[in-house]
Amino acid sequence: MDNSNLFNYLLMLGDNSMILGHRLSELCGHGPTLETDIALTNISLDLFGQVRSYFQYAAKIQGGDSSEDKIAFLRYENQYRNVLLVEQANDDLAHVFTRQFLFDSFHKLLLEELKESKDEQIQAIAIKSLKEVDYHLRFSSQWMRRLGDGTEESHARMQAALNHLYPFVEEFFRMTEVEKSMMEEGIGADLAKIREIYYTNIHQVIVEATLQLPETKPRQAEGKIGRHSEQLGFILSDFQYMQRAYPNMAW
Repeated sequence: MDNSNLFNYLLMLGDNSMILGHRLSELCGHGPTLETDIALTNISLDLFGQVRSYFQYAAKIQGGDSSEDKIAFLRYENQYRNVLLVEQANDDLAHVFTRQFLFDSFHKLLLEELKESKDEQIQAIAIKSLKEVDYHLRFSSQWMRRLGDGTEESHARMQAALNHLYPFVEEFFRMTEVEKSMMEEGIGADLAKIREIYYTNIHQVIVEATLQLPETKPRQAEGKIGRHSEQLGFILSDFQYMQRAYPNMAW
């Protein structure tokens, strides 16, 4: 097995959760209600817990003085492997909930594939994480329905958010060479297998939310090979500040 492929595959799995977890952390204290604020913060914490598991494993594979912190904080922008969807800004709560729903719907299907992985560590992370992601998807789906089929303004905001974010989702299913290699070895997920299920699932919720799928073409997004939007640069300027300002700091 090519350990560099496994290492990069773990980055893909971890970076999605890490960047989205950071986006959600930006909302701490800004939720519309205390209950929603706490829920979003807890989802962020769940995602960072998953990131730690992936990056601890990645550090073990990389060897040397590698650590989960160095992998998380000390890479350059083009070394991050997350999809562009999770970078998108918290423009309003419609964007927050729509982004979360589109990701959660994919994340659950991905983990269901990975719980059959031949890699015992990835399999264990997937099994544990599924319990959390089940809740994440219920939460975001409920908000899609509530706001989409709510007031005239909430409906309009949700439709605008869907119009902006939906073109990013096809990137989930564009397989890189790393993902193809991991799939062939029985370690990674078969993204083609879950693609149709994904679109069927999200379409059902979108219809229930009285929203319309936009007809715009998928965006040419290549975040999984390190080509990101300007959003990631702003995220990393905050996310990496402490580690870069105080190198080798220890608590």
